[in-house]
Amino acid sequence: MNKNELVAAVSESASLGKNEAAAAVDAVFAAITAELKNGGDVRLVGFGNFSVSKREATTGRNPQTGAEVKIPARNVPKFSAGKGLKDSVNG
Repeated sequence: MNKNELVAAVSESASLGKNEAAAAVDAVFAAITAELKNGGDVRLVGFGNFSVSKREATTGRNPQTGAEVKIPARNVPKFSAGKGLKDSVNG
């Protein structure tokens, strides 16, 4: 499912116009992104948790040349599924 299909599903499920559903989906994504950007986390009971994980700087290798490459430290978004979502997917 891509974003357009998600908007269509939300539109149909919530009896909204496609423009309103698109605005709602964009607002949810923007709120989650803003919270993660500020270092917080988003907990949706029964669905899952969005959080930020810190990845340390490492040294990698270029597979073509074998030269060492410095990989800088960075923050990466992480999602862990909640019990309700896991149970729903598994039957």
